[in-house]
Amino acid sequence: MINAEIFREYDIRGVVDKDFDAQFASELGKTFVTYLSQKTGVKNPVISVGHDARLSSPSLSKAMCEGLQSAGARVVFLGLVTSPISYFSMFNLDNPAGGVMITGSHNPPEYNGFKISVGKTTIFGSEIQELLKIMQKGEYVAGLGAFTTFNIFDDYVARYKQEFKNMPKVKVVLDCGNGAAGCIARRMYESVGLEPVILFEEPDGRFPNHHPDPTVEKNLDALKKAVKEHGAAIGIGFDGDADRIGIVDGEGRFIQGDEMMVIISRGILMDNPGAKIIGDVKCSDRLYEDIRKHGGQPIMWKTGHSLVKTKIKEEKAPFGGELSGHVFYADRNYGYDDALYAGLRLIELLGKTGKFFCIAGRYGR
Repeated sequence: MINAEIFREYDIRGVVDKDFDAQFASELGKTFVTYLSQKTGVKNPVISVGHDARLSSPSLSKAMCEGLQSAGARVVFLGLVTSPISYFSMFNLDNPAGGVMITGSHNPPEYNGFKISVGKTTIFGSEIQELLKIMQKGEYVAGLGAFTTFNIFDDYVARYKQEFKNMPKVKVVLDCGNGAAGCIARRMYESVGLEPVILFEEPDGRFPNHHPDPTVEKNLDALKKAVKEHGAAIGIGFDGDADRIGIVDGEGRFIQGDEMMVIISRGILMDNPGAKIIGDVKCSDRLYEDIRKHGGQPIMWKTGHSLVKTKIKEEKAPFGGELSGHVFYADRNYGYDDALYAGLRLIELLGKTGKFFCIAGRYGR
């Protein structure tokens, strides 16, 4: 029996072997190809599949790939990647119809789930409910699929090595939290000339050192300590699938999500005077006041990473974010939430200004 409650607003998520299992993942693969067929008429769609570091992710991804192929999909398997790299594949592969990222994000180890892209955006709301309706009917398209593996890291790193070729030499500490960020963080940051100190780099779905949510201050205790010990200018933490970011300043002080958005927004407005900046309803009024004070047009929007991404596209805004640590750069990037990329933008800004515009809630600097 299908547990309808796991079909949530922005993804499909629950406790593995309680709310769903590998057979469900296979059925979801068939469902997704059927959904694409109904929406686009595409047969044998190219679909990328990636997964995070959770212990259940390899078996779920295997079942997902089998289900996709049985419905005629040409699967491009990315292996262990971050969610943003899954999104990147939508811009990088040859004519992809969609993508599936198997991840439990920042949830406890027993959780897992599926983030689904159609074209260059993630589906949410009624579109996810449409998947549920198709699965409940159990009437799927069938076809002869295919399976290939693809090393997407080379293209991903090359893309940002070019963008950050003049990166200032800032001392930084990264905390991968034993999540998916560890599969690429060192290579990405070293490729632009940085020499990061990296904590908990090895992907380990048990998350043995701390819970992988960098927006909760207690989870950054080790990062704070390392920043002070190494005399770093900034400490950057990533969640389990590296789409959310948390930071501490050079004195080891935690910076809230909307305070981080003030830092970023002021930098964005230096290069994009009068630009629209999107924030969610959970951000403080101080953020919107600060955007207005520095010549921007603040827009308060609904909470939800898919909703904010969509609003950024509609408003042609160069930047937006949420209190929860999802930040979206459309300026110079693709408009989705990539914490590793956001970290590089913060380091770049820090190198340009010599200090952040606000530190630990003290605005006006």
